[in-house]
Amino acid sequence: MDFEVEYLSFYVVQVEGKGENADKRYKHFQTLNEEEYENSPLKDFLDGEFTKIVKRKVERHPKNEEVPTKIGYFIVEEGHDLTSNPNYNLFHRVRFAESKEVFQQESEKFAIAYVDTSAVRGGAFIVARAKLRKYFDDAFVFILKCDFEQKVASISDESTLIRQVEMAITTKSMKSIHYPYMPEEGMIQDNELKINQASHARYFEDFLKFVEYGQSMPEIVKTQVIEMVRGHMEETFEPESEEREQLENAMEIWAASEKRELQERFEPEQVIEAAAQLIEHTPELELKMKLDHISVKGLLADYGDSIHLAKINGKYVLMIEADSIIFEKGFSPVEFVKPDEVGTVIERIRQKG
Repeated sequence: MDFEVEYLSFYVVQVEGKGENADKRYKHFQTLNEEEYENSPLKDFLDGEFTKIVKRKVERHPKNEEVPTKIGYFIVEEGHDLTSNPNYNLFHRVRFAESKEVFQQESEKFAIAYVDTSAVRGGAFIVARAKLRKYFDDAFVFILKCDFEQKVASISDESTLIRQVEMAITTKSMKSIHYPYMPEEGMIQDNELKINQASHARYFEDFLKFVEYGQSMPEIVKTQVIEMVRGHMEETFEPESEEREQLENAMEIWAASEKRELQERFEPEQVIEAAAQLIEHTPELELKMKLDHISVKGLLADYGDSIHLAKINGKYVLMIEADSIIFEKGFSPVEFVKPDEVGTVIERIRQKG
């Protein structure tokens, strides 16, 4: 990808102190036009970064909440268009600024918003506008944040050996926002952007107050399971019944818990039917469970097909059908066993009870 940087504003953010008493401020260093950028050290520093940002893979509905790269979308009330969203309007003004001065004035509003976040960190804050020569006349907006590096030195000469570098920055672990989102070359989504940050560092997305991010797959599945249970409650229990109230309370606890015990509320056929609806949209949904200290990982599609849950003498039994068994890493004599017939194993478990 060949990007042509039209404008770029460079700011330095400094934070002294912690908490509510922290002194947070920014300083505008320079705004460059295309010619100035081409002759600037920033060109070498950022060379290839815009392409890397655009090509970075992202899932619309990630497998967990703590992923570093997300797709965000501008919040719009029903009946209104994108121009009702303040964040969209600022991106639009930066994207179509007609002069270097207007670009600097508008890009500075991003710096102001970032410094106002509760967990802001010091570093270089860069707003750039760049065209992708091959596809578009309209430009993309990039927001880049490089944190300060601690204890950085550069080689000096034979007598002093090294020179300490104040306020050193690097593109390693650089946070970025890319607007508009380009799902594939030649296609853009005006209502979406892509953000990349350390998975634990939510603060970089916090200054875009009118942008939301797609739910993770676990959240989507949880919502669908809750709807399934509520549908069952409406069919089975009276609106004010004690049984319905107990199930609603149990579901609240279930939804808020990271580790959840088997609920034993639906017949296997009902669960298989509910699972089939989820699998139809997302075939690769995972199924993870832990039986005492033994962990099992498969696909939701495996339940009822090759994974079966049962009870004997009040204890849980998990049965897994497979054409082969592969052992990895640690060796054990189990690798040489001749498996018993299922009936023999079930009888052995029954006798233990």
